[in-house]
Amino acid sequence: MFRPFDLMARHWPVFKRPRGLLVVRMDGIGDMVLFRRTLDHYAMVFGVEQSDITILGCASWGTVADEVFADYRVHAIDEHAFARKPLYRFRVSLWVRGLAPAVAVCDSYFRRALMADSLVWMSAAPRQVVSLPYISEPTRSEFNYYLSQASEIIATGDYPTHEVIRHSRFVSALAGRELAPEAPRIAWREAAPPIDAGAPYVVLNPGSNEPGRRWPFSAYSGIARRLLDDGYRVVLVGSATEKPDPDRLHALAEEAGVINLIGHTTLPVLMDVMKHAAAVLSNDTGPAHLSIALGTPTVVVVGGGHFGGFVPYPEAATPANARFAYERMECYHCFWRCHKRASKYDVFPCVDAIGEELVWDELAGLLKAAPARSV
Repeated sequence: MFRPFDLMARHWPVFKRPRGLLVVRMDGIGDMVLFRRTLDHYAMVFGVEQSDITILGCASWGTVADEVFADYRVHAIDEHAFARKPLYRFRVSLWVRGLAPAVAVCDSYFRRALMADSLVWMSAAPRQVVSLPYISEPTRSEFNYYLSQASEIIATGDYPTHEVIRHSRFVSALAGRELAPEAPRIAWREAAPPIDAGAPYVVLNPGSNEPGRRWPFSAYSGIARRLLDDGYRVVLVGSATEKPDPDRLHALAEEAGVINLIGHTTLPVLMDVMKHAAAVLSNDTGPAHLSIALGTPTVVVVGGGHFGGFVPYPEAATPANARFAYERMECYHCFWRCHKRASKYDVFPCVDAIGEELVWDELAGLLKAAPARSV
């Protein structure tokens, strides 16, 4: 269905000299965070001005793009509409073609050919540089076509090489010298969170867009009560669509010192909340990476679906404020195609197996080492 529109966009007449660099980032919040610092090498390795670099990103993080990508041009699209609505896709594709970049780049390893690679192709950039993606048998023919159109293909390592390592290898290949992996870090505004003045607070993020990655809420409740006993306030965050069991949530939210912000923050406000927190405890999801990159002491509960690809971070790129709690199992690297749970709504066994005591030890250690914060 998409191919005629894609073909028209690819060959749409554009009467201007190709200029600048287009960077295609059709991926989630966490992926964006892991990529962000590498972007600052692009002007040097591609020989362009920073002001001539355009990031084509996703609406899921578009509301923070102006701050996170200051001094770059950013164009955010609805990635879901692009994948499903032919007319929306065609409008976006014409915009990309009209940009007329001299170079188009995509270094995402886990990507969809009809999203990221098609955008690079439709740009008709004279130079198209991509990384070698993860290819399975069902995606092989699609990727083979788009890769055959690229000017340069850079292999960044076999699975499960971590994304930060991949990004450093990509720019190193272009620079002709080794550029070391860098721990995630992003600049963010100084804005007061919507929390009354008082004792330091710890943010708990019990949600995830994948139900299986949600550490049991009973364990989060146990951690919350330990924090309250130690004099901290507890702030609950997350999307309204990812709410835990309503009865358990209500019971915890009724306790003195608990502030329930689930479903009540935008992404920018969530970042304000996390930036001023004493610590953050989160499932393996986008806000966990944001919290680490903001410099907040952060513990991430990690399952084994693609262990090491995104979390935990490699030693060379793990900042002092980050901890990862996990229990190794023989079935790690299942790509979340777990055969050990009864339904897709059950917690993955590798996540469920992580003990509350283990998580508490990691969190308490970070809180003890970190300077006290208050609102």
